[in-house]
Amino acid sequence: MDNDNVRIDKWLWAARFFKTRSLAADAVDRGRVRIEGQPVKPARAVKEGDVIDVDNGSDRWEVVVKGISGTRGSATIARQLYDETEESIVRRERNAEARRLFPEPGSSIRGRPTKRDRRLIDKAGS
Repeated sequence: MDNDNVRIDKWLWAARFFKTRSLAADAVDRGRVRIEGQPVKPARAVKEGDVIDVDNGSDRWEVVVKGISGTRGSATIARQLYDETEESIVRRERNAEARRLFPEPGSSIRGRPTKRDRRLIDKAGS
């Protein structure tokens, strides 16, 4: 396959920002992926040097494309496809610290909350 012409959804999947290519394509369709600040379509080709903003729901990255690949490899290989900007690293660390210090009240509850769980949630929210 020609690695000079790789779709953005395929590159995001190969760089391990999303678990599946269809999740990557959905994120691109919903405007959660931008190249040079502009929303793109899943078929947009990625070029070296592109600045890509990626929001996968839990984290946001701003990366510069270093390499082009349409195949998913190991995490170490995927990490060589991009460089994360300093601002992005600082922002992600700050957000992770905030999540650690101020966890979401209902995040530890699995499934439907019990009456006791709802009381604890209400108490934490007040």
